[in-house]
Amino acid sequence: MEWRNEEFDIGGVNHLALVCSDMKRTVEFYTQVLGMRLIKTINLGLGAGQHFFFDMGGGNALAFFWFPDAPDAVPGVSAPVTVPGIGEWTSAVGSMNHVAFNVPEERFLEYRAKLKAKGVRVSPILDHDDSEFGVARELHPGVFVRSFYFQDPDGILLEFACWRRVMGQPGDVRHEPKTSADRTGADRTGARA
Repeated sequence: MEWRNEEFDIGGVNHLALVCSDMKRTVEFYTQVLGMRLIKTINLGLGAGQHFFFDMGGGNALAFFWFPDAPDAVPGVSAPVTVPGIGEWTSAVGSMNHVAFNVPEERFLEYRAKLKAKGVRVSPILDHDDSEFGVARELHPGVFVRSFYFQDPDGILLEFACWRRVMGQPGDVRHEPKTSADRTGADRTGARA
């Protein structure tokens, strides 16, 4: 039996809204490189910008705002500098670290090769498991998700990931959540020193 949220009947992600610097370039990347379909475009009133939506599949949409006066991204703050497996991928509290797209495991390697053929720089494959560093040296039955990362033209970190088993099994939820007091350089309010 599938688990159901009794508090709110949430049916996944309606849309995730990000900010881009060049809507035309963003449309080209998400439609021509990733093959998504552009499903809605909006010009915001009073010259405030644009809001475009792409079909991610599964009833989910990825949206982008373009604001004429948006500040530039600050790598390492507003988004990761690069991709896991290649370099620094930490980002600031309140930032969006990455978007992971669910892909079928049987096409995972094919999709990685396709992106590389299109000139997209991709990370090494990361086989996530419950080992100390969370990444296996080789594929084994304990790997719960396989993934690789890449960036869009604005440096937004993207991931193709494939689940290898159903999550929420015994042992999957076993860590005590950290608090703001656990942050390096954090004061009692959670602000960084």
